[in-house]
Amino acid sequence: MDILIVDGYNIIGDWPELKELKNKDLAAARDRLVEKMAEYQAYSGFRVIVVFDAQYVKGTERKYRNFKVDVIFTRTNETADERIEKLAISLNNRKTQIHVATSDYTEQWAIFGQGALRKSARELLIEMESIERKIEKKVKKIQEKGPNSKIPLTKEVAEIFEKWRRGER
Repeated sequence: MDILIVDGYNIIGDWPELKELKNKDLAAARDRLVEKMAEYQAYSGFRVIVVFDAQYVKGTERKYRNFKVDVIFTRTNETADERIEKLAISLNNRKTQIHVATSDYTEQWAIFGQGALRKSARELLIEMESIERKIEKKVKKIQEKGPNSKIPLTKEVAEIFEKWRRGER
């Protein structure tokens, strides 16, 4: 199994769309990142965990799932880097490859020591853009093809059924 651990605020601060959104509404930027990571997860099959520092969200540690993505807000005196390192250690085993998305150079070296692989924010953005293009292409192909029928129909019969569906005679 592959697991991608994302340093949430590091990615938000690096991706142009999210950086711009953060300046207007930090919560919306977080939500948008989680949505994108849900797309990434659905397409790649990786388990995705997004970690945010508690410094921007006051209160106690919080964990929840959104779009099947695990979202973690660290404890008040714990950084995202510390939590990511702990996760990399606890989740690492022979059957699991950990990937960490961050452009924090110090964090990259720390996670290398835990046996995890790193993805810079830029690499993840390029990969995400590629995935979005592939999804868009697939959706467009499905839309052009039209809905699938469980039984083969001639074009004429399909047109008759479509007229009936629309209430035309």
